[in-house]
Amino acid sequence: MTADQFADIAAQEMYRTPDIDLELEEVLTEGRAVLGEGRYETLVCAGQIDGMPVLTFTAPWGLNDVQWVPPSAAYLRFLAAGLLSTGAWDLEAIASYVAACPGASGQWTQQDISRLLSEGF
Repeated sequence: MTADQFADIAAQEMYRTPDIDLELEEVLTEGRAVLGEGRYETLVCAGQIDGMPVLTFTAPWGLNDVQWVPPSAAYLRFLAAGLLSTGAWDLEAIASYVAACPGASGQWTQQDISRLLSEGF
């Protein structure tokens, strides 16, 4: 994805005009840039792959600053499909990982997720 494409997607998520250039210098040099207080207005450089920066956007608040909402079955299937597509983990490893994540933990057991994923794949 080009810098312009990333800027367009980020602008849409930030409810900004998508045809404005997104300033990336701070995130590329500092690893993080806060553009505002809303959701997805914090840019993060998560590292590099083959010499290219891996950029994403997130909220400025911390992991424990929000109330967790259990994921729906459809969302769990969506997450599992993405993890499964990497080829790194099998369904059982994915079920174990997801069951331990905030939001799912205490709401979905590894067995529940395994059963759900077995039905969906």
